[in-house]
Amino acid sequence: MRKNHSASFKAQVVLELLREEKTVSELVSAYGVHPSMLHRWKKAALEGLPQLFDRDKDAKAAQAAYEQKIEELYTEIGRLSTQLAWLKKKGLYDDQS
Repeated sequence: MRKNHSASFKAQVVLELLREEKTVSELVSAYGVHPSMLHRWKKAALEGLPQLFDRDKDAKAAQAAYEQKIEELYTEIGRLSTQLAWLKKKGLYDDQS
C-alpha cells in the first residue's frame, strides 16, 4: 500500500537530507521512506527553488498591473464625470430617471 505524505512532511525530510547531518540510511530508518523517494523529493526541491524567487517578481508584476488598472478606471471616471457635467449644463441630461 502506498503512503501519501504531506508536503510539510516531505519538506521536513528534505531539509534534514540537505543538512547532511544524517545519512540517507538514517533518514530512511527514522521516517520509513524508501531511499529513492528521498532522492526524488530532494531533486524536486532543488529544481523548485528558483521558482520561489520568481513568485516575488510575479507578485510585483500583478500589483503593478492592478495599480495601472485602477489608474485607468479613475481616468475613465473623471472623463465620464466631465461629460455628465457638460450635458447637465447644456440641459441635455435630466437627473430624474
